[in-house]
Amino acid sequence: MKSYKSPQDFIQAFPDWEGALEKLRSLILTTELEETMKWGAPVYTIDNKNIVGLGAFKSYFGLWFFQGAFLKDHNKVLINAQEGKTKAQRQWRFSNIEEIDEKLVLEYIEEAIQNQKEGKELKPVKNKALALPKEMVEYFSKNRHVKNAFDEFTPGRKKEFAEYIHEAKREETKLKRLEKIALLILAGRGLNDKYR
Repeated sequence: MKSYKSPQDFIQAFPDWEGALEKLRSLILTTELEETMKWGAPVYTIDNKNIVGLGAFKSYFGLWFFQGAFLKDHNKVLINAQEGKTKAQRQWRFSNIEEIDEKLVLEYIEEAIQNQKEGKELKPVKNKALALPKEMVEYFSKNRHVKNAFDEFTPGRKKEFAEYIHEAKREETKLKRLEKIALLILAGRGLNDKYR
């Protein structure tokens, strides 16, 4: 996702949604939330806690409620974009400006603010120890220098390597992938660094 320097830059980058995004932004700015930019998009906070953000894509735009799992959602407008992965965040997607019910949007935002004031928050769960595929364990036992270099990576990058090997179905593919990642590991590069 491209990083924008201001809410106006973000909104202008989506000409199809410009009026609708400006409308949502105007509604949010009537509340006590403070406007900031995080992850290249407008995010609205209270006491430095993320409450809601604006999002836009080709086929829709919307609001991201960071602790949306706590919202009552009587109108069933919220979705979990990554079921099974996303715990707290919920999205409210729109496909045109006419779908924006100002009163309802403000009710959801005010409820999200109140929830934050009451301390309702799902905190990220620390991952348990990373279980490496047996092929990686065997490879590392024969190639200590690769194992030592692997140990220098962050937990997230280690997990990417482990999943890459685990996802291969055939033993032959796993071994080919091990040879490939060994070069990356020795070079100090993560599996997906070129995309970051």
